[in-house]
Amino acid sequence: MIAHGRTNSERQSVLPEAEEAALIGDATQRIADWSGIRPRGWLGPWLAQSHVTPDLLKEAGYDYLLDWCHDDQPIWMRTRSGPILSIPYPQEINDLPAIAVRRAGADEFAAMIIDQFEEMLLQSAAQPLVMGVALHAYIVGQPFRLRHLRRALAHVAARRNEIWITTPGAVAQHYMALSSPEREL
Repeated sequence: MIAHGRTNSERQSVLPEAEEAALIGDATQRIADWSGIRPRGWLGPWLAQSHVTPDLLKEAGYDYLLDWCHDDQPIWMRTRSGPILSIPYPQEINDLPAIAVRRAGADEFAAMIIDQFEEMLLQSAAQPLVMGVALHAYIVGQPFRLRHLRRALAHVAARRNEIWITTPGAVAQHYMALSSPEREL
């Protein structure tokens, strides 16, 4: 389970530090109260962060965040309270900017997923890579788009013996078990 703010209409990046800390604390507590599980990962509304967001997340007990679309591998980030892990998040293979903003058709978005997967699978022969696909039910879940999404996901699933289909939390746990932030930072 990943926290995603209180609402997508509230950008944490423009809040003063105390208000941003309160937003993170409130969202965390609401999820913990509702689910019985405290979230360990954070994806900020609009992927918008302030200069202190990683610091505040670490101080609130988060292990990882997904707001930095800058690499295909997890990386450790420094905060004033110790390291936090950045898990890759897809900005391009994301139905919201692809379909709603750039106006890609459902078939084009499916082709993007397949092409991204095939290229990253080739590149992953040299090093492990993380490929994410960001989906929003109100966009790609529309019946006329869903057929194309199913085709793309079936293409990926057909190679399940060669890849690890998992969650950001599992990627974070695996990476944290294998790496040392002291060596990487």
